[in-house]
Amino acid sequence: MTAGLGVMSPTRTKRIGTIDRPQTHDPRNQAPMTTPTREPVGSATPDVTIIGANDSRQNRTREMQLIPEALARAHMHDRLREAEVNRQAERLVAARRMQRRAERASMRARRALAMAVMH
Repeated sequence: MTAGLGVMSPTRTKRIGTIDRPQTHDPRNQAPMTTPTREPVGSATPDVTIIGANDSRQNRTREMQLIPEALARAHMHDRLREAEVNRQAERLVAARRMQRRAERASMRARRALAMAVMH
């Protein structure tokens, strides 16, 4: 492997990925993380496996896409409840107004009857 001048010719070695520049970004092709041997057993989280990683990522994405819909549904529910409370309040105000009107009409009728009996 020496060139004519006694210098080693450059050989191409297979480089493994680093943290900053992984060989692949696909989690299925990455090697699972292992805990170092110098840590006591049970001190760290268990070895990371990628089984179900895509499913959880898919669920998380689906849930995140449904968040605005859930917020809109909750907002709509609040508005409907508020509208129902307002309708009940308006009905109560109208009922009290009609009750006062009926009481005034009743008093006028009593007065009219009393005036007819007196004369």
